[in-house]
Amino acid sequence: MEQLGSRLVDLHLLDSEALNSPTARFQGQGDNSVETPVYDEKTNRLYLNKAQYFEGVEKDVWDYEIGGYRVMSKWLKYRKGMQLSLGEIRIFCKIVTAIKETIKIQKEIEKVYLDVEREVIDFTKNRRDASLDKYKE
Repeated sequence: MEQLGSRLVDLHLLDSEALNSPTARFQGQGDNSVETPVYDEKTNRLYLNKAQYFEGVEKDVWDYEIGGYRVMSKWLKYRKGMQLSLGEIRIFCKIVTAIKETIKIQKEIEKVYLDVEREVIDFTKNRRDASLDKYKE
């Protein structure tokens, strides 16, 4: 769990080596203006405007939420009406990759978590019954 947690921290700080080769690519010609983002599920493209888009954005990555907000949508909406710099485009590509890797790690954690929980909590019936006896008085 510690290793998985460390990997998550590095991803969320955009400090992971996994981000050196982003999975998303910025395509199209234009002025990099952020309009209302439009996601095309069929092509895995996230359009900034009619002419420019990020390709390689999978649906589960686009839908990923933290605190009830879609991460990528929130990031882009904050910049609506602005032109993205090359640095911001690179950061966004890293964010896409970080979310994709986060989803993978979360699945690993789900597999490991039950084993960790069993080591920490004794689920045997006798122990549970004994701990409940003190409340029967």
